Amino acid sequence: MELPAIDVEVVPEKFEDVKVEGPSFPCDLFDTEVVHKIAQALLPGLASACVDNTTGGLFRSPASVAVDIRKEMVKYLTQRSESFVAESVILEGGSDTEVSEHPFDIISDVVDDFASSKRNLFSRVSGWLLSERREDRIDDFVQEMEINGFWLLDRREAVAQTLLKNIDFKNTFHCNMNFGSAEELDEHSPNCSFRSINCMNEGCYSSFCAAHMEKHDSVCPFKIIPCEQHCSESLIRCEMDRHCITVCPMKLVNCHFYSIGCQSTVPHCMVDQHQSDNLDSHLLYVLQVTHKDVSAEDLKRRVEQLKELSPNELAEAKNVRSLTSKVKNLESTLGPLEVTVPKTENKEDTETENNENTEVTVPKIENKENTEVIVPKTENEENIETENRKNIKLAVPKTENKENTETENKENIEVTVPETENKENTETTDSEAHSS
Repeated sequence: MELPAIDVEVVPEKFEDVKVEGPSFPCDLFDTEVVHKIAQALLPGLASACVDNTTGGLFRSPASVAVDIRKEMVKYLTQRSESFVAESVILEGGSDTEVSEHPFDIISDVVDDFASSKRNLFSRVSGWLLSERREDRIDDFVQEMEINGFWLLDRREAVAQTLLKNIDFKNTFHCNMNFGSAEELDEHSPNCSFRSINCMNEGCYSSFCAAHMEKHDSVCPFKIIPCEQHCSESLIRCEMDRHCITVCPMKLVNCHFYSIGCQSTVPHCMVDQHQSDNLDSHLLYVLQVTHKDVSAEDLKRRVEQLKELSPNELAEAKNVRSLTSKVKNLESTLGPLEVTVPKTENKEDTETENNENTEVTVPKIENKENTEVIVPKTENEENIETENRKNIKLAVPKTENKENTETENKENIEVTVPETENKENTETTDSEAHSS
């Protein structure tokens, strides 16, 4: 029954021989940015565990349990990181949820699991986890540990390196190369992509691994770059926005005549050139303000007159006020603006033509013996109307009524023929009216 134990004793001797023959100088370089990020997450995790573990207690404080809980936390994280590969295989086979592969997210989840395991009964049932007071106490305890130098950053980074090496089985964030001698390792270290380097830009003190040099260089606030608006200056990235908004000669500005109609936006250094090239349109905008009811063609002729009179003086105007003043001075020399009046139809000629072409239709009216046809009045000369009005009396049309009403009307009605277009008809009508 003891034979398997003898076989087990032989195995370590073979492994030891293999280790002696194999490489014994590994490269222990890591992605310093990820290591620092993980180390920063360990202290808030410890603070959460200490605060939740002592909530509601009268004789215990987070500081009194910090040392013991830190030991438990490091042990817990190390064990979980060593078994991470097996856990990830199980999760890939039996779960549909997406799991992040970044080491920081993985270790953050493990830290949260440890903090949850240290909660006491009061913190679980009292709604303490959702209170703002809990968050305040955690932040206060983190600051207290940083001030007192409890669990310094370099020690946390050493723990983070161990956790990262256990989790990063794809060797994405650390170097896994091994060498047979220290000389080979020394030759490799200056060229390793995970070696730590400092930013070369003046004023930047960032440290990162060589593999992230391009990434940092693309966002480094102290890198000198050419102006984004393509002016001749070069300056550091953190001052670019202020430069582009304030002093850059290529910043876009509105034309000085924007308020009266010019909607152009031009680089600041090209404003004078824009005003020189568009003097005609700016003059037209000014004239449209001072002469609101004048047609565009008349204003364009005025623009040509102004330019012929004093082109240099107009070109010197840099804004609306100065150009308007110069235009008024020049217009006082030129005299009043000549306005083209469009042709209109003469009312009298139109009325005459209408009278000549109008045919009067006289409706037939059936009346009794003494009733005569009443011709509607037509428009004619004023003197004829005046003479006719003296002799014309009101003509009352026949109304259908009883016999006695008709008889009275016949005796009293005098039929008057209104004026006609020619004098002969008018005289005839007058004579008949007098005879009746």
